[in-house]
Order: sequence, then C-alpha cells, then structure tokens
Amino acid sequence: MRVALAMLLLPLTAAAGLGGNVASVQADQAQLNAVLRATPANRYTQFELQLPSGTTVREYVSVSGTVFALTWEGPSLPDLRQLLGSYFQQYVDAVQGGGPGARLIRQNGLVAYSGGHMRAFRGRAYIPQLQPQGVAAEELQ
Repeated sequence: MRVALAMLLLPLTAAAGLGGNVASVQADQAQLNAVLRATPANRYTQFELQLPSGTTVREYVSVSGTVFALTWEGPSLPDLRQLLGSYFQQYVDAVQGGGPGARLIRQNGLVAYSGGHMRAFRGRAYIPQLQPQGVAAEELQ
C-alpha cells in the first residue's frame, strides 16, 4: 500500500520501464493509454495495465519502489521499447539472428522470455539482482 501511495506523490519524470522507479509505471500507463490497477502483496505491488488492444501487462514493484519484473499476455505484443526501458537494447541484441519461435534470454542483469503466436503472446522479463528475496520468478504471472 505504501508503494501505491508513493506512486501518486512522485513526479512523472522517472525513467520508464524495467529497472525504473515506481513513477515509471504511471509513465507507462500514459504512454500505452492503459487502464491501471494496483494490487499490494507482501514483498511487492503488482500494477496491472490493461491496454486498448486487450493485452495485459503486469509490472512488479518492490517495497523499495523499483520495477524489478514485468509480464505480458494477450492478442498483441506490447511496446517492449517502452516497457523494457534501458534494457530494451540488451533484449534486442540477445534475440538478433534467431529464427522464429519462443525466446529465452539469460544474461547477467536480465532474464526474459517471449513467445506465442498471433493473438496469443506471452512474456516475462526481470532483473535478478532487483528481485526481492523470497520472490520466485515463477510466481510472477
């Protein structure tokens, strides 16, 4: 709940996306023209963004106020440049040259999965170093 309240008090000038502060969720909401809903949990707050396309993006913010993970699912891919923020180029470099199909990236500082097919895309990206202790990547849906 503290994180949700802090989000309302922070300026919108934060870096957007993964690794950004809690205010970046609000920036993502505005940029993606999404409806936002917050759900507090023990070690993080889940911010769910419902995009006009029908795709759902969930951003996970630690109690320290940092976006440590995000997931997406829906009929179209969300704007990964916006959501991955400063990690976007690392993601693009890692998937360069691969053929069609699902992608799993495990690099120092970034773990990402993206897969699916037309009208049924899924993905997850997180920063292991920022993940709160006791939070398993598998619980981030």
